[in-house]
Amino acid sequence: MHIGIAGNIGSGKTTLTRMLASHYGWTPKYESVSYNPFLEDYYKDIPRWSFNLEIYFLTKRMQDIIDISRSNDVIIQDRTIFEGVHVFVENNYEMGNLPQREYDSYMELYNLMISMVKLPDLLIYLKSSIPHLVGQIQKRGRAYEQSMSLDYLAGLNRKYEKFISEYKGKVLTINTENLDFENNPKDFSKITDMIDAQLFGLF
Repeated sequence: MHIGIAGNIGSGKTTLTRMLASHYGWTPKYESVSYNPFLEDYYKDIPRWSFNLEIYFLTKRMQDIIDISRSNDVIIQDRTIFEGVHVFVENNYEMGNLPQREYDSYMELYNLMISMVKLPDLLIYLKSSIPHLVGQIQKRGRAYEQSMSLDYLAGLNRKYEKFISEYKGKVLTINTENLDFENNPKDFSKITDMIDAQLFGLF
């Protein structure tokens, strides 16, 4: 089984992936952030490094899909290949950070890859407002994220809403605005109850 966690930067995807993996005994698959050789350069000069960054992410996410397809474990994945393209790449394209020929080349490669990929069994979408995301980003204190513009985050949020509205698979939307699932066991239990209902028909 393949469970995906979707959500904007700062929405809590990695934290929830870790907690759900521990709670259910699932195998976590994390996004390549700490080891991404382009990420710091990207936030310093987004137009210059967008194509490099997105190709790196696409390669890593396709490798993740291959690994998941070969595994007998239940895999919970921090961000899927689908939102990587339909949210982040499309947002960069619309903002002028990806020239037309680079975007076209990228999408040709993506469409070839995706023809061999199936959707996750469940996609969990963490929905957050911009103020909530900014607070979380400031709290975790990654230096390269602190210069991120509100327009960039807002564009991603709009793309996420569009992506989720058009997504063809099973989606569980969780509004994280008033939840502190990392520190409040009751809030985390609310989330696991919703997941149990989706996966096992409970409650």
